[in-house]
Amino acid sequence: MTTVEEKPAGTRLVSGPGMLLVWLYGVMVVGAVSRSAYQIATEFDRAPLAYSLSAVAGVVYGFITYSLVRGGETARRLALVCCAAELAGVLAVGTWTLVDPSAFPDATVWSKYGMGYVFVPVLLPLSAMYWLRRSRKQQPEAV
Repeated sequence: MTTVEEKPAGTRLVSGPGMLLVWLYGVMVVGAVSRSAYQIATEFDRAPLAYSLSAVAGVVYGFITYSLVRGGETARRLALVCCAAELAGVLAVGTWTLVDPSAFPDATVWSKYGMGYVFVPVLLPLSAMYWLRRSRKQQPEAV
């Protein structure tokens, strides 16, 4: 019989608001990956940059979702780094789509700061980074 190794108290990232983050990131994974997979398979030559960026966004969302579910200090740190990279991507692509719309003949998940996704792409990493930093402060000190 195998035993399940329990994580020390304070390492769970999916308690409380963390569960909502996992759900929202999961929805974004499905949305970004399915949309980009379809677009890459059927019309990649129309907007390769936009479709590739949407696929990258889906992978980032997936990794953050996995890290939140995995829990632990290492996963928390990796999720923080990915959330910061995600936010940088949203800000860069969002600004790029406003400054040079012709570079994106079709929208990405991060176009116009995620306007097509009700600005969830810009709000989600901010919320996640806040939660991840807050969850670190709640962990008990090592003796």
